[in-house]
Amino acid sequence: MSKDQTRKSLGLRAYETLRDDVLTSKLAPGERLNINELCQKLGFNLSAVREALSKLTSEGLIQADPKRGFNVAPISLAELRDLTNVRIEIENLCLRRSMALGGVAWEASVMAAFHIMSNTPQIDPADALLATGDWWSVHAAYHRTLCSACDSPWLMRLRDQLFAQSERYRILGARLGRRDRRDVNREHQDITDAVLARDVDRATGLMASHFELTSKMLLDARESAARESNLDQPTFANDTGNAT
Repeated sequence: MSKDQTRKSLGLRAYETLRDDVLTSKLAPGERLNINELCQKLGFNLSAVREALSKLTSEGLIQADPKRGFNVAPISLAELRDLTNVRIEIENLCLRRSMALGGVAWEASVMAAFHIMSNTPQIDPADALLATGDWWSVHAAYHRTLCSACDSPWLMRLRDQLFAQSERYRILGARLGRRDRRDVNREHQDITDAVLARDVDRATGLMASHFELTSKMLLDARESAARESNLDQPTFANDTGNAT
């Protein structure tokens, strides 16, 4: 492997590691990042970490300030509400185009993605509140497959960025809350059936409800955690920007 290939490989590994740490709140929202400490902790060189931070900054997961350096992007109730609304709009634009353009091969990929997700263990045996890492991965693949026949690269880029941002809130919600009685498999089954039936109105309506319920559950979990004064959990900023 050439030096350039090695550098790119290290940069990608550093990016994937830091991205996972941000999405799972191992690096807490708002946390200041010391590049030298990250290099020591993660075992990557300075160039790889800087490259990873730059990419994550472009995705909105990390913030860069010329004077203060890097920090994990904060989270807020206002952003969650806005993110949910925008995500519904973009996801359903992609889904509509995908349903209009997708052929038999796309239908087969949707069925396969749903089958894989349905047969992947969801509960993490080490923490009953959290889904397994494998389930998060196949869940993301399932939702992307639904939209994969969309013919707009820009819409798909926006869709992917919004999905990543929402995963951070989703995983945080699982950490804050208790295992609920929500039947996620049933929700995904209904969405899949509507998509394969090419019932656009039902499919987009179900998708909107799916996202809205996730947001509502996180807000409820946050309020419950606040009542219990769970100080070990990452904090939200309220609509005025003050931590709560």
